Amino acid sequence: MAGGAAEGERMTGYLDRIGAGKILVDPEPLTFDFIPPGLIGRDDKFDHIASIFQSIDNSRVSCHVAITGKVGSGKTVLSHLFTTDLQRHLAGRREIQVVHVNCRNNPSKSQVLQRIVTSLDERHPERGFGSGEILQSVRKQLHGSRSHLLLVLDEVDHLLRADKGDLLYQLLRIDEGQEERGTISLIIISQEQVLDQLEPAVLSRFGKGHHIRMEAYDADALMEIARQRAELACHDGSVSDGVLRTIGQRASEHGDARVAIELLEDAVKKAEIAGRDEVLADDVRFLAKGIGRPVEPGVVDALSQHAQLALLALCRRLKKEDEVSTGDAEKLYHVVCEEYEVEPRSHTTFWKYLKTLERQQLIEARTANRTEGRGRTQYFSIPAAMPGTLEKRVESALQSNS
Repeated sequence: MAGGAAEGERMTGYLDRIGAGKILVDPEPLTFDFIPPGLIGRDDKFDHIASIFQSIDNSRVSCHVAITGKVGSGKTVLSHLFTTDLQRHLAGRREIQVVHVNCRNNPSKSQVLQRIVTSLDERHPERGFGSGEILQSVRKQLHGSRSHLLLVLDEVDHLLRADKGDLLYQLLRIDEGQEERGTISLIIISQEQVLDQLEPAVLSRFGKGHHIRMEAYDADALMEIARQRAELACHDGSVSDGVLRTIGQRASEHGDARVAIELLEDAVKKAEIAGRDEVLADDVRFLAKGIGRPVEPGVVDALSQHAQLALLALCRRLKKEDEVSTGDAEKLYHVVCEEYEVEPRSHTTFWKYLKTLERQQLIEARTANRTEGRGRTQYFSIPAAMPGTLEKRVESALQSNS
């Protein structure tokens, strides 16, 4: 009995350390998909987009804007907060229906149209209708309800690669030959200089004054972004100004809010695992060593599916360890292939994937003597980005290709 009691006490102590919540209250504000109540340091961008939409209360008017900027510059958050505020501001004057479509996950014309029509009418059949028929259905639904569609196409460069701007052209002409006007307004979002890819007929609707450029964040703004998330996610006093300042400084090399948020999240986890009730600046400094240079999503998108799977396997292990051996990397690759229900490739082909990732500077290789037996083995690390950030980008790329 005494032995059982001692074992129970040991287990209780062990479990008390897990999920103790000494620092973290709500993990959601530390996720990339979370929409905060405000956007730090972007008041001028809100003023700009409001000026573009200043006539939207007129029932026969449509407005269009392109928002561009690097990863983590606040493009998506700006669109979400603006569309929510606009709906609230126009309540009782003009009915605005907002539909957000991520074109990375829905890169074809048919996928985008299906997302639009099912957002407006959940009962609409998913199959059996052509693009023209769906556009007619969208028009009828909006005119019947006397609503205006504010369509946000995030990561629109994926759609433009697939259809060369044909869908945008059709959407902009949806009222042509109709008595009604002002059916759809568009917000298109992209990392690239998307306006260079548009046809003149489409580009004329997105003039220079209708282009909002989101610059990279500086250290002060990134510090305030980290503060905003810490106040929403953590116990009061658990993340000091000094820690927030360190996060801002380390993330400013990239100008990316996502890097600041992930540094905060990982520093909180590190402190809680250590059993502390506050984050230390040293937690952030230790984690920041692994940030390296930013990786553009286009580099990940261009990889083959199996190269992406190999990279995903490495990311998941390297969130916890500094490097991984070739043998362990291949085992992890097999696990990821099973998760995505694809047949893993041979050892030789897997080795080629690793070499591809190395050429793209996504991973680094180090050769060392074996600890047992003869020969040498290679170890891989990820100097280019925080493995957790890169993991999310790879998962997104795999999802969009599925």
